[in-house]
Parts: sequence; C-alpha cells; structure tokens
Amino acid sequence: MVGADLKLSDCRNWREADYKAAVRAERIAKSRIVFSAIFTPSESPCPELVATASSDGRVALYSIEPLVRSQLKKVEESEFQLQCPATSEPVFTLGKHDGPAYDLLLYGEGENALILSSGDDGRIQGWRWDQVTRSLRAQEKTRQPVVELKNPQQKGPRSALSPIPETNGLAADVQAKRLYSAAGDGRAYEWDMETGQSVAVYEGHTDYLHCIASRASQNQIITGSEDGTAIIWDCRSGERVATLDPYRASKLSKRSKEKSPWVSCMALDSSENWLVCGSGGRCVTLWSLPGLDPVTRIATLAVPQAVTIMDDQIVTVGVQPHLSRWSFGGNLLSQVKIAPLSALSVSVHSSGTTAVAGYGGLVDIITEFGSHLSTFRCFSTSDL
Repeated sequence: MVGADLKLSDCRNWREADYKAAVRAERIAKSRIVFSAIFTPSESPCPELVATASSDGRVALYSIEPLVRSQLKKVEESEFQLQCPATSEPVFTLGKHDGPAYDLLLYGEGENALILSSGDDGRIQGWRWDQVTRSLRAQEKTRQPVVELKNPQQKGPRSALSPIPETNGLAADVQAKRLYSAAGDGRAYEWDMETGQSVAVYEGHTDYLHCIASRASQNQIITGSEDGTAIIWDCRSGERVATLDPYRASKLSKRSKEKSPWVSCMALDSSENWLVCGSGGRCVTLWSLPGLDPVTRIATLAVPQAVTIMDDQIVTVGVQPHLSRWSFGGNLLSQVKIAPLSALSVSVHSSGTTAVAGYGGLVDIITEFGSHLSTFRCFSTSDL
C-alpha cells in the first residue's frame, strides 16, 4: 500500500491529458441538471432502481442498494452526504435525446410497463420494462426503444415548416391507451399508443406548456402554461371546460388582460378530485375539481418546480434546497434539507421513500421519516 501511494505521488507519473480529462469530467458532472427522476417497477416493497432524465439527453437507470451500502460504510451523518455526495455511474442507459431530456413517465404497471421519456428534440421514446430487466440480467448496457413519437411541425407563411417543438411534460390514460404531451408550441398532443399516431390537438394557450395531467376518470386533461393559466380539457369533444388562474386562485370566465406568473407544475391525487398547481409567483394552489373551487393558496419562499400529492399531503420542491410537506389546509407539516440547491423533480414511492433531483446532477433518496438514504451525483464514463 505504501509503495502504491509513493507511485501515485511521484511527479514522473503525472499525465497532463489525464488531469485535463478529470477536470472536464468533474465540471460536466457538476453542471448537469436532472430534470426528472422516478422509481422503476419492482417486486420488492422497497425501491431498487431510479430512472433519470438529464440535461445531456441521457435516460439512465441507477441502482440504489450499492449506493446505500457504500455510503453507510463511509459516514453515518446525513449532513456529510449532502455536502459530499457519492458519484455514481448508471447500471443501464435506456437511450439519449438530441438535447436535454425533460420528463419521464411510467405507462402501465409491473413488468408490462413502459418507461417513456420526452425531450428538447420533440421526441417521445419508450422502453418495455420486461425487456429492460432481461437486458440488465444479461449485463447489457443499452437497448433500443420500442416506442418513438415525434411532435408534428406546423406550417407557417408560404408553407414554411416551424421547428419541431420540445415536449416538456407527459401524462397518460392507460385504460384508453392514450398518451398526452405538453409541447413548446403551446399545444397539447394526444397519441394513440396502439398506432403511434397523434389523434387530437388541444389549442388555447398563448405560450408554451410546462406541465400536463390526465384526469382519466372524467376523460379530461389539464395543461399548465407559461401564460399563467391552467386549462381543463374534455378529451371527448376537444373543448375547453374551464380556465384556472393558480396565482390568483380564481376561475377565469374570459381572458384576463393582466398576465399571471407561469404555471410551473401540477399534480392530481389518486381520487382525481384534487388538483394542485405550482405558480411562478411563489405559491401553490389546491383546487377541488368537482366544483372547480380554489380551496387553499399556500405562499412558498421560492418558486415551486415540482409537486405531488401523497397520503393527503402536498409535497413540493423548487428553487430552494428543501423538500416541504403541506396539509390540504396549508399548514407546513415538515421540511427536509436536500442536496440539489434547486430541485426540478419529486417522486414518492408506495413505501414512502422519496426521490428528489435537480441542479448539479444530484439525486437525493429520502426515507419516509426524513432521513437521507442515499445522495449521489449522476456520472458517466462518456464524460471523460
């Protein structure tokens, strides 16, 4: 061991090219953004793998258990994990977008599920989970998608084609075999998952879409936009049902002349009776959908960028290093410090474990009790 240390410290073994590659890899890793992180299907009651969509376009899988073991050996204090997160390579790379990958969605359940990704290139890609698990067992490193969809180009003056708009969000109605995408051209697209064709377009926003949710029980979708509104659509007629202003917590009967801050995120509860919307005006609004009534408006210290509802609690992350849980009445129930200084994704497993991801390529796995199970920075040998 002493001989090995002396060899490493010998200046004759220094290689400038290796040093440059190491510095470059570190800078790439720290500047990476994980836009989405979700738990994958598992037979175990505890999560085993987390899938990520990153600013380098990569959609990858990371194994949680080895990270937990290695970090438990190093340190027992979770505060140290936040300051010095482990660097982890993916166990499997599903694919890569031309440009950032923005969102991930599990379509279906168990082994029959599809993992869908969307990105800046306007493409939606999907992989069968049973095929992915077989590739993992065979120690393969990548697999071709079985689903590939692309947003249509719109015709402008003199039949000029516009750029392909990015896809910022995904939602699904699995029973109806429908996928919905929120696009950068201000439209939402409905896809038939059997034919792979776009079967409907929802138009009405004046700016690009940030997020989308499917209310399958009522054959509705809800879109959130940069124009400051959330629109509820009837999927049978394609018509607008209602327009909501999450910032002002009001229902709009006609377009307001005064623009509200953007709708940054949204989520439905399991009953699909409650809708929560995050606003760029630093607030979260809870709506009762049967009556289209705003129930609670929660002021947040920073802009919320991802939200979900779990066990009658509103879970939010945003432009601050905290994971917050709120009651439906607007009371702050808990707040946990997280690794990303700005978080863009939050996913809650059925076991209560939460995955948070965001700036710095960081993913933070947090137990239901608020302790840090694992904190790691996404890395790949292709960065070298």
